[in-house]
Amino acid sequence: MDRNTYSDWVMTLDAQSGVVDLAQVQQAGFSRRAVEHRVKSGKWRRMQRGVYATFTGPPQREARLWAAVRRAGSGAMLSHESAAEVHGLTDKPAATIHITVPAARRPAQRRAIRGVVIHRSDQSQPAWLPPWRLPRTRIEDTVLDLVAAAKTFDEAYGWISRAISQQAVTPDMLREVLETRTRIRWRRLLADALAEAGEGVQSPLERRYVGAVERAHGLPEAQRQARRTIGGKTHYKDNWYAEYGICVELDGVTYHPPEQARRDRHRDNVNLAVDDARTFRFTLVDVTERACDSAAMVAASLRRHGWQGQPHPCRRPGCAVGRSR
Repeated sequence: MDRNTYSDWVMTLDAQSGVVDLAQVQQAGFSRRAVEHRVKSGKWRRMQRGVYATFTGPPQREARLWAAVRRAGSGAMLSHESAAEVHGLTDKPAATIHITVPAARRPAQRRAIRGVVIHRSDQSQPAWLPPWRLPRTRIEDTVLDLVAAAKTFDEAYGWISRAISQQAVTPDMLREVLETRTRIRWRRLLADALAEAGEGVQSPLERRYVGAVERAHGLPEAQRQARRTIGGKTHYKDNWYAEYGICVELDGVTYHPPEQARRDRHRDNVNLAVDDARTFRFTLVDVTERACDSAAMVAASLRRHGWQGQPHPCRRPGCAVGRSR
């Protein structure tokens, strides 16, 4: 192995976490016999068919991802949950690695790969990355791939809100890519959701409040994710009716563990002591099964604090807002 070849070999190993495929091995000058000798002696290990780890010991997560990409072949890139993982949208690695390859790849080229799901698509485009980074779909394509694979719209919207709240994408970026997709579920709902996300609605729970409580009952529109400075500290309110000093916070069990709930209650008390702001704290049940009751409570409080509007009952039979009127 000459000096240039050796330098390229070392750079490849460093870039790919010590993982190489047979073509790269042969390009570096190793024969098949030399490869088999290293595998049998334990210096290397076979991770996938034609893909090798050039080290001993258990492979790390990135090495496993590289092995799947190199095994999948030309044009392969991480997608769906696996792309979300390397983009930083989730910190929980999925048990199955998802990879997208060009749609032109023939079915015969989609042989089963252990622990890997192969998708064929020309809709998702690769992220522009230097060659030493794991190939992956663009962040906006990753989000829409996850949306398309979601079992429910709430799950789909969860990926949208997570990406936007982390400032990984903007609603306009997702809207632009959505327009290029010829087939995708919930297109109209997604368009509405992206508009709401642009207004600060950051979770499925908040979206339910806006639709089922506020808009369905004719309440005034709150400021979403309103920034307030109280006691020298900056806070963000889910729904802030500034003119009336009323705040509505949405508490999901996943996002509000007991310690967080304790801090929220303390903050509510500070708000009440400092500027007389009243806070409603609603859970999922409050904005679904008890949406009408929640609307009636918020409406009553808004009117006591100066709102001159009139709420109206929604289409549900026996709406609490209708009874209160």
